[in-house]
Amino acid sequence: MTVLKDFNKRYGPWAIVAGASEGLGAAFAKTIAQQGIDLILIARREEKLQKLSADLREKYGIQIIIHSQDLGELHQLSDYISSLDLEIGLLVYNAASAPIGNFQDIALDQILKIADVNVKAPLLMIKLMSEKMILREKGGIILMSSLSGFQGSPKISTYAATKAFNTILAEGLWKEMKGNNIDILACCAGAVRTPGYQQAQNRKEAPGILDASVVAGQALSSLGKGPIHIPGLLNNFFNFILTRLVPKKTAINIMYNNTKDLS
Repeated sequence: MTVLKDFNKRYGPWAIVAGASEGLGAAFAKTIAQQGIDLILIARREEKLQKLSADLREKYGIQIIIHSQDLGELHQLSDYISSLDLEIGLLVYNAASAPIGNFQDIALDQILKIADVNVKAPLLMIKLMSEKMILREKGGIILMSSLSGFQGSPKISTYAATKAFNTILAEGLWKEMKGNNIDILACCAGAVRTPGYQQAQNRKEAPGILDASVVAGQALSSLGKGPIHIPGLLNNFFNFILTRLVPKKTAINIMYNNTKDLS
């Protein structure tokens, strides 16, 4: 990963990774740890957080705090973030709820959970953490978004809609907070080789799939360079076709061909 030579000074001394237990979140934690930044790791599965934190402490000699909680429990999350008395210069919001299926087949509580985890929780964390970043006049925020958010994506319709929200939010905040020296980025990834993705697949890997370490590295190295980053040349090419060259109906049909076998 090629990062700013003053990455630690600009985005340290502490970073929070939300949704850090495995896959892409763990890759973000490792890549940030390599920069010598101390970590707060948040996710539901405490045993995975403990294992990851032990590995990172041993390899990089950094301080790590783990916090086990469901990010959809907004009052608990608010209380925890408000209680932190540390200088936090970087937020990576990677957590996501993504039940797969036709909208009418997904229970109402699951639909609302998608909104809590994917929309309300990042809004809450950005609001609370950016206030302190503004006072410090430096910081960075990365929202993990998705190529699915650029058009309707059948079988993951609500998830895709929340990712569209995060992308647009990042674009607006990128401009708003530029004057406060705070960098905002939406990383709009395609398929990422993670345990969750592999469990959801009933077919061969999608074209353009990337390792989690590659996506995390590209996102962190793109922070401060613009509001949006799409990892991978092939994903950029596909997105250009879907958003610029074909009618919206065609783009949705193409997405359907890529999501119809998810389960």
